[in-house]
Amino acid sequence: MTSPIPSVRPRVPHFSSGPCAKRPGWSLQNLAGAFLGRSHRAKAGKAKLKYAIDLTREVLQVPADYRIGIVPASDTGAIEMALWSLLGPQPVTMLAWESFGEGWVNDVAKELKLKNVTVLRAPYGELPDLRAIDPASDVVFTWNGTTSGTRLPNADWIAADRTGLAICDATSAAVAQALDWPKLDAATFSWQKVLGGEAAHGMLILSPRAVARLKTHTPPWPMPKIFRMTEGGKLNEGIFVGQTINTPSMLCVEDYVDALQWAKSIGGLKALQARADANAKAIADWVARTPWIDFLTRDPALRSNTSVCLNVVDPAVSRLSVEAQAEFVKGIAATLEKEGVAYDIDAYRDAPPGLRIWCGSTVERSDVEALTLWLDWAYAKAKAALAAAA
Repeated sequence: MTSPIPSVRPRVPHFSSGPCAKRPGWSLQNLAGAFLGRSHRAKAGKAKLKYAIDLTREVLQVPADYRIGIVPASDTGAIEMALWSLLGPQPVTMLAWESFGEGWVNDVAKELKLKNVTVLRAPYGELPDLRAIDPASDVVFTWNGTTSGTRLPNADWIAADRTGLAICDATSAAVAQALDWPKLDAATFSWQKVLGGEAAHGMLILSPRAVARLKTHTPPWPMPKIFRMTEGGKLNEGIFVGQTINTPSMLCVEDYVDALQWAKSIGGLKALQARADANAKAIADWVARTPWIDFLTRDPALRSNTSVCLNVVDPAVSRLSVEAQAEFVKGIAATLEKEGVAYDIDAYRDAPPGLRIWCGSTVERSDVEALTLWLDWAYAKAKAALAAAA
Protein backbone atom coordinates (compact mmCIF):
# COMPACT_ATOMS: atom_id res chain seq x y z
CA MET A 1 0.00 0.00 0.00
CA THR A 2 1.48 3.36 -1.01
CA SER A 3 1.47 6.47 1.15
CA PRO A 4 -1.27 9.09 0.70
CA ILE A 5 -0.77 11.54 -2.12
CA PRO A 6 0.80 14.75 -0.77
CA SER A 7 -1.49 17.72 -0.25
CA VAL A 8 1.21 20.34 -0.95
CA ARG A 9 2.45 20.81 -4.50
CA PRO A 10 5.45 22.77 -5.82
CA ARG A 11 4.10 26.05 -7.16
CA VAL A 12 6.65 25.85 -9.99
CA PRO A 13 7.48 22.26 -11.03
CA HIS A 14 10.53 23.23 -13.12
CA PHE A 15 13.55 21.39 -11.72
CA SER A 16 15.37 20.82 -15.01
CA SER A 17 19.13 21.35 -14.98
CA GLY A 18 19.04 23.40 -18.16
CA PRO A 19 17.11 25.27 -19.23
CA CYS A 20 16.42 25.82 -15.56
CA ALA A 21 13.46 27.56 -13.95
CA LYS A 22 12.61 31.15 -14.77
CA ARG A 23 13.12 33.66 -11.97
CA PRO A 24 10.24 34.06 -9.50
CA GLY A 25 7.51 36.31 -10.85
CA TRP A 26 8.64 35.93 -14.46
CA SER A 27 6.18 36.82 -17.20
CA LEU A 28 6.32 37.44 -20.93
CA GLN A 29 5.21 40.97 -20.09
CA ASN A 30 8.65 41.52 -18.56
CA LEU A 31 10.11 41.36 -22.07
CA ALA A 32 8.04 44.20 -23.48
CA GLY A 33 11.15 46.36 -23.90
CA ALA A 34 12.91 43.92 -26.22
CA PHE A 35 14.64 45.49 -29.24
CA LEU A 36 12.75 43.56 -31.92
CA GLY A 37 12.40 43.95 -35.67
CA ARG A 38 15.61 45.98 -35.90
CA SER A 39 19.26 45.28 -36.54
CA HIS A 40 21.23 44.30 -33.45
CA ARG A 41 23.96 46.52 -34.95
CA ALA A 42 21.79 49.61 -34.66
CA LYS A 43 22.85 52.03 -31.94
CA ALA A 44 20.06 51.00 -29.57
CA GLY A 45 20.67 47.29 -30.25
CA LYS A 46 24.36 47.56 -29.42
CA ALA A 47 23.49 49.55 -26.32
CA LYS A 48 21.17 46.77 -25.11
CA LEU A 49 23.88 44.13 -25.67
CA LYS A 50 26.44 46.29 -23.87
CA TYR A 51 23.99 46.70 -20.99
CA ALA A 52 23.70 42.90 -20.71
CA ILE A 53 27.49 42.69 -20.51
CA ASP A 54 27.70 45.45 -17.92
CA LEU A 55 25.01 43.81 -15.77
CA THR A 56 26.87 40.50 -16.02
CA ARG A 57 30.01 42.15 -14.71
CA GLU A 58 28.10 43.78 -11.85
CA VAL A 59 26.12 40.73 -10.75
CA LEU A 60 28.98 38.22 -11.08
CA GLN A 61 31.51 40.71 -9.64
CA VAL A 62 33.89 40.21 -12.56
CA PRO A 63 37.10 42.30 -12.29
CA ALA A 64 37.14 45.50 -14.31
CA ASP A 65 40.10 44.42 -16.44
CA TYR A 66 38.44 41.17 -17.59
CA ARG A 67 36.67 41.15 -20.96
CA ILE A 68 33.11 39.79 -21.21
CA GLY A 69 31.55 38.81 -24.51
CA ILE A 70 28.23 37.38 -25.71
CA VAL A 71 29.09 34.56 -28.12
CA PRO A 72 27.24 31.97 -30.23
CA ALA A 73 26.11 28.45 -29.38
CA SER A 74 25.53 28.52 -25.65
CA ASP A 75 28.22 27.40 -23.19
CA THR A 76 29.42 24.81 -25.70
CA GLY A 77 30.21 27.54 -28.21
CA ALA A 78 31.91 29.65 -25.56
CA ILE A 79 34.17 26.88 -24.24
CA GLU A 80 35.02 25.67 -27.75
CA MET A 81 35.87 29.26 -28.68
CA ALA A 82 38.30 29.38 -25.76
CA LEU A 83 39.84 25.97 -26.49
CA TRP A 84 40.33 26.55 -30.22
CA SER A 85 41.71 30.06 -29.70
CA LEU A 86 43.92 29.67 -26.62
CA LEU A 87 45.36 26.15 -26.60
CA GLY A 88 48.50 25.05 -28.39
CA PRO A 89 51.64 26.83 -27.20
CA GLN A 90 51.93 25.04 -23.83
CA PRO A 91 51.20 21.56 -22.43
CA VAL A 92 47.58 20.96 -21.48
CA THR A 93 46.08 19.26 -18.42
CA MET A 94 42.45 18.17 -18.82
CA LEU A 95 40.27 17.41 -15.80
CA ALA A 96 37.25 15.15 -16.25
CA TRP A 97 34.89 13.82 -13.61
CA GLU A 98 31.63 13.82 -15.56
CA SER A 99 30.33 13.84 -19.13
CA PHE A 100 30.88 17.48 -20.09
CA GLY A 101 34.49 17.49 -18.91
CA GLU A 102 34.97 14.25 -20.81
CA GLY A 103 33.59 15.95 -23.90
CA TRP A 104 36.23 18.68 -23.71
CA VAL A 105 38.91 15.96 -23.40
CA ASN A 106 37.64 14.42 -26.61
CA ASP A 107 37.68 17.74 -28.46
CA VAL A 108 41.22 18.64 -27.38
CA ALA A 109 42.71 15.21 -28.03
CA LYS A 110 40.78 14.10 -31.12
CA GLU A 111 39.67 17.30 -32.85
CA LEU A 112 42.51 19.70 -32.10
CA LYS A 113 44.86 16.68 -31.95
CA LEU A 114 47.15 18.25 -29.37
CA LYS A 115 49.94 15.88 -28.39
CA ASN A 116 51.21 17.12 -25.05
CA VAL A 117 47.99 16.48 -23.14
CA THR A 118 47.63 15.00 -19.65
CA VAL A 119 44.18 13.77 -18.64
CA LEU A 120 43.28 13.47 -14.97
CA ARG A 121 40.02 11.61 -14.44
CA ALA A 122 37.79 10.69 -11.53
CA PRO A 123 34.57 8.66 -11.41
CA TYR A 124 31.17 10.29 -10.99
CA GLY A 125 30.88 11.71 -7.49
CA GLU A 126 34.61 12.36 -7.02
CA LEU A 127 37.33 14.81 -8.13
CA PRO A 128 40.71 14.08 -9.73
CA ASP A 129 43.92 14.65 -7.78
CA LEU A 130 44.23 18.41 -8.12
CA ARG A 131 47.74 18.33 -6.64
CA ALA A 132 49.00 16.59 -9.79
CA ILE A 133 48.49 19.64 -12.03
CA ASP A 134 51.59 21.26 -13.48
CA PRO A 135 51.24 25.08 -13.17
CA ALA A 136 53.24 25.39 -16.39
CA SER A 137 50.42 23.71 -18.31
CA ASP A 138 47.12 25.12 -19.43
CA VAL A 139 44.36 23.44 -17.42
CA VAL A 140 40.81 22.87 -18.69
CA PHE A 141 38.05 21.95 -16.24
CA THR A 142 34.43 22.29 -15.24
CA TRP A 143 33.86 24.12 -11.97
CA ASN A 144 30.61 22.29 -11.30
CA GLY A 145 29.97 18.85 -12.75
CA THR A 146 26.44 19.37 -14.05
CA THR A 147 25.88 15.66 -14.64
CA SER A 148 27.57 14.40 -11.47
CA GLY A 149 26.61 16.98 -8.86
CA THR A 150 30.29 17.28 -7.89
CA ARG A 151 31.90 20.72 -7.73
CA LEU A 152 35.24 22.25 -6.89
CA PRO A 153 35.31 23.47 -3.27
CA ASN A 154 37.63 26.35 -4.22
CA ALA A 155 40.42 27.33 -6.60
CA ASP A 156 43.29 27.06 -4.09
CA TRP A 157 44.87 24.36 -6.27
CA ILE A 158 45.42 26.86 -9.10
CA ALA A 159 48.83 28.47 -8.62
CA ALA A 160 48.82 32.27 -8.42
CA ASP A 161 52.20 32.31 -10.23
CA ARG A 162 51.13 29.82 -12.92
CA THR A 163 52.48 30.24 -16.42
CA GLY A 164 49.64 28.25 -17.97
CA LEU A 165 46.06 29.42 -18.41
CA ALA A 166 43.10 28.21 -16.32
CA ILE A 167 40.15 27.61 -18.68
CA CYS A 168 36.92 26.97 -16.79
CA ASP A 169 33.52 25.76 -17.94
CA ALA A 170 31.43 27.43 -15.22
CA THR A 171 28.03 26.96 -16.78
CA SER A 172 26.18 25.49 -13.79
CA ALA A 173 28.34 27.29 -11.22
CA ALA A 174 28.08 30.96 -12.20
CA VAL A 175 25.96 33.12 -9.85
CA ALA A 176 25.32 30.21 -7.43
CA GLN A 177 28.92 29.41 -6.49
CA ALA A 178 31.89 31.58 -5.57
CA LEU A 179 34.14 31.75 -8.62
CA ASP A 180 37.68 32.86 -7.78
CA TRP A 181 38.23 35.28 -10.66
CA PRO A 182 41.96 35.94 -10.13
CA LYS A 183 42.51 32.20 -10.61
CA LEU A 184 40.48 32.00 -13.85
CA ASP A 185 41.77 33.09 -17.24
CA ALA A 186 38.83 32.02 -19.39
CA ALA A 187 35.42 31.25 -17.94
CA THR A 188 32.22 30.36 -19.76
CA PHE A 189 28.56 29.87 -18.98
CA SER A 190 25.16 29.91 -20.63
CA TRP A 191 22.06 31.84 -19.68
CA GLN A 192 19.82 28.78 -19.48
CA LYS A 193 21.92 27.09 -16.77
CA VAL A 194 22.36 30.24 -14.71
CA LEU A 195 19.26 32.41 -14.43
CA GLY A 196 16.63 30.54 -16.44
CA GLY A 197 17.55 32.31 -19.67
CA GLU A 198 16.87 31.05 -23.15
CA ALA A 199 19.20 28.84 -25.18
CA ALA A 200 21.83 29.43 -27.89
CA HIS A 201 23.83 32.24 -26.27
CA GLY A 202 27.05 31.83 -24.34
CA MET A 203 29.19 34.11 -22.19
CA LEU A 204 32.97 34.20 -22.50
CA ILE A 205 35.01 35.98 -19.83
CA LEU A 206 38.74 36.52 -20.41
CA SER A 207 41.49 37.67 -18.05
CA PRO A 208 44.31 39.96 -19.19
CA ARG A 209 46.54 36.87 -19.36
CA ALA A 210 44.13 35.19 -21.76
CA VAL A 211 43.95 38.33 -23.89
CA ALA A 212 47.76 38.40 -24.05
CA ARG A 213 47.72 34.79 -25.29
CA LEU A 214 45.19 35.67 -27.98
CA LYS A 215 47.39 38.49 -29.25
CA THR A 216 50.58 36.42 -29.42
CA HIS A 217 49.33 32.95 -30.40
CA THR A 218 48.13 31.99 -33.86
CA PRO A 219 46.43 28.58 -33.82
CA PRO A 220 47.78 26.15 -36.46
CA TRP A 221 44.31 24.93 -37.39
CA PRO A 222 41.66 26.65 -39.53
CA MET A 223 39.46 28.87 -37.35
CA PRO A 224 35.72 29.05 -38.02
CA LYS A 225 34.47 32.62 -38.31
CA ILE A 226 32.41 32.40 -35.12
CA PHE A 227 35.58 31.51 -33.13
CA ARG A 228 37.77 34.35 -34.39
CA MET A 229 38.60 36.94 -31.75
CA THR A 230 41.69 38.48 -33.34
CA GLU A 231 42.80 39.86 -36.67
CA GLY A 232 46.37 40.72 -37.49
CA GLY A 233 47.44 40.15 -33.91
CA LYS A 234 44.87 42.58 -32.56
CA LEU A 235 41.92 41.71 -30.36
CA ASN A 236 38.45 42.31 -31.78
CA GLU A 237 37.39 44.58 -28.94
CA GLY A 238 33.92 44.95 -30.41
CA ILE A 239 32.98 41.46 -29.19
CA PHE A 240 33.37 42.67 -25.62
CA VAL A 241 31.20 45.76 -25.93
CA GLY A 242 28.17 44.14 -27.54
CA GLN A 243 29.18 43.85 -31.19
CA THR A 244 28.46 40.14 -31.46
CA ILE A 245 30.06 37.94 -34.12
CA ASN A 246 26.72 36.64 -35.32
CA THR A 247 23.11 37.73 -34.93
CA PRO A 248 21.79 37.27 -31.37
CA SER A 249 18.14 36.93 -30.43
CA MET A 250 17.24 40.27 -28.92
CA LEU A 251 14.23 38.64 -27.28
CA CYS A 252 16.59 36.26 -25.48
CA VAL A 253 18.85 39.18 -24.59
CA GLU A 254 15.90 40.97 -23.02
CA ASP A 255 15.06 37.85 -21.03
CA TYR A 256 18.64 37.64 -19.75
CA VAL A 257 18.62 41.33 -18.82
CA ASP A 258 15.36 40.80 -16.94
CA ALA A 259 16.92 37.97 -14.93
CA LEU A 260 20.00 40.06 -14.11
CA GLN A 261 17.85 42.98 -13.00
CA TRP A 262 15.91 40.61 -10.73
CA ALA A 263 19.23 39.37 -9.34
CA LYS A 264 20.25 42.92 -8.51
CA SER A 265 16.88 43.62 -6.89
CA ILE A 266 17.22 40.77 -4.38
CA GLY A 267 20.78 41.62 -3.32
CA GLY A 268 23.05 40.47 -6.10
CA LEU A 269 25.59 37.66 -6.00
CA LYS A 270 25.46 37.05 -2.26
CA ALA A 271 21.69 36.65 -2.35
CA LEU A 272 21.82 34.37 -5.39
CA GLN A 273 24.32 32.08 -3.71
CA ALA A 274 22.28 32.04 -0.49
CA ARG A 275 19.15 30.99 -2.39
CA ALA A 276 20.95 28.07 -4.05
CA ASP A 277 22.52 27.04 -0.74
CA ALA A 278 19.10 27.06 0.96
CA ASN A 279 17.59 24.94 -1.80
CA ALA A 280 20.42 22.42 -1.63
CA LYS A 281 20.08 22.28 2.16
CA ALA A 282 16.40 21.42 1.78
CA ILE A 283 17.47 18.38 -0.26
CA ALA A 284 20.25 17.53 2.22
CA ASP A 285 17.82 17.66 5.16
CA TRP A 286 15.48 15.32 3.32
CA VAL A 287 18.29 12.91 2.40
CA ALA A 288 19.42 12.83 6.05
CA ARG A 289 16.03 11.53 7.16
CA THR A 290 15.29 9.31 4.14
CA PRO A 291 16.93 5.86 4.06
CA TRP A 292 16.28 5.03 0.40
CA ILE A 293 18.17 7.95 -1.17
CA ASP A 294 21.69 9.39 -0.96
CA PHE A 295 23.95 11.85 -2.76
CA LEU A 296 26.00 10.61 -5.68
CA THR A 297 28.78 12.79 -4.26
CA ARG A 298 29.63 11.41 -0.84
CA ASP A 299 31.84 14.27 0.37
CA PRO A 300 29.58 17.16 1.51
CA ALA A 301 32.29 19.71 0.67
CA LEU A 302 32.14 18.67 -2.99
CA ARG A 303 28.36 18.58 -3.44
CA SER A 304 26.81 20.93 -5.93
CA ASN A 305 24.20 23.43 -4.78
CA THR A 306 22.72 23.65 -8.29
CA SER A 307 22.60 20.30 -10.11
CA VAL A 308 21.99 18.04 -7.14
CA CYS A 309 22.50 14.39 -8.14
CA LEU A 310 21.06 11.53 -6.09
CA ASN A 311 20.99 7.76 -6.31
CA VAL A 312 18.69 5.13 -4.82
CA VAL A 313 20.47 3.13 -2.11
CA ASP A 314 17.61 0.85 -1.05
CA PRO A 315 19.13 -2.66 -1.39
CA ALA A 316 15.97 -3.86 -3.15
CA VAL A 317 16.82 -1.43 -5.96
CA SER A 318 20.61 -1.16 -5.84
CA ARG A 319 21.01 -4.93 -6.31
CA LEU A 320 19.16 -4.73 -9.62
CA SER A 321 21.04 -4.49 -12.91
CA VAL A 322 22.09 -1.01 -14.00
CA GLU A 323 19.43 -1.13 -16.69
CA ALA A 324 16.74 -2.07 -14.18
CA GLN A 325 17.87 0.65 -11.77
CA ALA A 326 17.63 3.17 -14.58
CA GLU A 327 14.10 2.04 -15.39
CA PHE A 328 13.14 2.30 -11.71
CA VAL A 329 14.25 5.93 -11.34
CA LYS A 330 12.88 6.82 -14.78
CA GLY A 331 9.56 5.54 -13.48
CA ILE A 332 9.74 7.88 -10.49
CA ALA A 333 10.55 10.84 -12.74
CA ALA A 334 7.77 9.93 -15.17
CA THR A 335 5.23 9.60 -12.36
CA LEU A 336 6.06 13.05 -11.01
CA GLU A 337 5.95 14.58 -14.47
CA LYS A 338 2.53 13.03 -15.05
CA GLU A 339 1.35 14.55 -11.79
CA GLY A 340 2.73 17.94 -12.87
CA VAL A 341 4.91 18.35 -9.80
CA ALA A 342 8.42 17.86 -11.23
CA TYR A 343 9.76 18.00 -14.77
CA ASP A 344 13.02 16.59 -16.15
CA ILE A 345 14.56 15.23 -12.95
CA ASP A 346 15.95 11.97 -14.36
CA ALA A 347 19.75 11.63 -14.31
CA TYR A 348 21.73 12.73 -17.35
CA ARG A 349 21.93 10.02 -20.01
CA ASP A 350 25.66 9.29 -19.44
CA ALA A 351 25.50 9.44 -15.64
CA PRO A 352 24.79 6.59 -13.21
CA PRO A 353 21.07 5.88 -12.70
CA GLY A 354 19.51 8.39 -10.36
CA LEU A 355 17.72 11.70 -10.00
CA ARG A 356 19.03 15.20 -10.76
CA ILE A 357 17.25 18.15 -9.19
CA TRP A 358 18.10 21.75 -10.06
CA CYS A 359 18.39 23.82 -6.89
CA GLY A 360 19.83 26.99 -8.41
CA SER A 361 19.01 30.57 -7.53
CA THR A 362 15.76 30.89 -9.50
CA VAL A 363 14.12 28.01 -7.60
CA GLU A 364 12.11 28.65 -4.43
CA ARG A 365 12.98 26.63 -1.33
CA SER A 366 9.31 26.00 -0.60
CA ASP A 367 9.02 24.25 -3.97
CA VAL A 368 12.03 22.04 -3.19
CA GLU A 369 10.56 21.13 0.18
CA ALA A 370 7.22 20.25 -1.42
CA LEU A 371 9.03 18.16 -4.04
CA THR A 372 10.60 15.96 -1.37
CA LEU A 373 7.12 14.89 -0.21
CA TRP A 374 6.28 13.85 -3.75
CA LEU A 375 9.57 12.02 -4.15
CA ASP A 376 8.72 9.89 -1.12
CA TRP A 377 5.27 9.23 -2.52
CA ALA A 378 6.51 8.31 -6.01
CA TYR A 379 9.22 6.10 -4.54
CA ALA A 380 6.71 4.19 -2.41
CA LYS A 381 4.53 3.74 -5.48
CA ALA A 382 7.46 2.45 -7.57
CA LYS A 383 8.67 0.16 -4.75
CA ALA A 384 5.21 -1.38 -4.42
CA ALA A 385 5.15 -2.05 -8.17
CA LEU A 386 8.61 -3.63 -7.98
CA ALA A 387 7.52 -5.92 -5.13
CA ALA A 388 4.35 -6.93 -7.00
CA ALA A 389 6.40 -7.89 -10.05
CA ALA A 390 8.88 -10.02 -8.08
